[in-house]
Amino acid sequence: MFSYRFPVVRGVQANKEYFIGMLPLEYLSKLFPDDSDVVAPEFRAQRRVNEQRIPAIRDYILKNRTSYVFSALSASIDGHFNFIPSSSSPDLGILEVEMSAVFLINDGQHRKASLQAALKEDPSLKTETISIVFFKDEGLQRSQQMFTDLNKHAVKTSNSIAELYDNRDRIAVINRTVISSIDFLNTYTDKERDNLGKFSSNLFTLNTFYLATKRILRASGGDDEKDIDFLCHFWETVIKNIEPWQELLKREISKVDLREKFIITQGVVIQALGVLGKFFYDHRKESNIQADLELLNKIDWHRTAKDWKYRVVRADGKILTSEKAIQLAAIQIKKIIKISLSPEEKILEARFNSEKRK
Repeated sequence: MFSYRFPVVRGVQANKEYFIGMLPLEYLSKLFPDDSDVVAPEFRAQRRVNEQRIPAIRDYILKNRTSYVFSALSASIDGHFNFIPSSSSPDLGILEVEMSAVFLINDGQHRKASLQAALKEDPSLKTETISIVFFKDEGLQRSQQMFTDLNKHAVKTSNSIAELYDNRDRIAVINRTVISSIDFLNTYTDKERDNLGKFSSNLFTLNTFYLATKRILRASGGDDEKDIDFLCHFWETVIKNIEPWQELLKREISKVDLREKFIITQGVVIQALGVLGKFFYDHRKESNIQADLELLNKIDWHRTAKDWKYRVVRADGKILTSEKAIQLAAIQIKKIIKISLSPEEKILEARFNSEKRK
């Protein structure tokens, strides 16, 4: 009988054997043929491949050819197999699987499909390997349960912590550098969570400033050091001229009161300041950041201030977070500090005023 032979390590989970082996990428399509799309969900062992996810993962592999990282695939073997231990260790050996056996992916189908797509673009990938965890197939119900168990408790990392650890994303690296360089932001920025509780010791999230930084440096492939210098100067000047933030530093107001009574810690306003930062970034040669941003002291940042009603704050007092709210907040800030509006901003402001009068 012809068979596949995999060098493997044997392990035990829940009193059941499993085996870990390596598979060259060129054999992925042979070992794991694509499932038919016509099979109903209740008769499949896992979800259908979402084709829209494949290009992004494929490009990640191709763009990071020397540093991409993939975790193991999990698969069940439906057919006869035999483990032959080596003479040196009872848990090292060869897994012989009859060629008539069927291999079923329990976890990692999008990784598999993306690797296959990358292989078509770059055939040199064929000799690279991915680890496979092999289980004995115990029927459709067990395979469906394995898929559920492997995915049910998976928790997506927060955007903040992903940006904290990402060294490929230029904006993420610049943003981390800027935040750590400014005492106020470094002290009050949570670098792990995307959502802060009412009594959090922090005021902002790393992701909030990442998004603002992305607005400022949009379409910029400039000099990192110069961009960092600009951002540090911009945010330090903003901080110095936001009265509620200065009151916090002087211990004249608590963090709880700052969050409850003012809008200046809200993500929508930080993004609006990012829009403002984009203006100064694009007009670096002709603008005077120091003088222009001093006028931020004239802004009333209270939630109840009429400047923010319907722009950032709904009639019921809840904060708006849409892109339109960000742009309307930025427009109001620009008007107060006497920065000219773009043609698009003038149109949006006119529409807003028209809707408000109705």
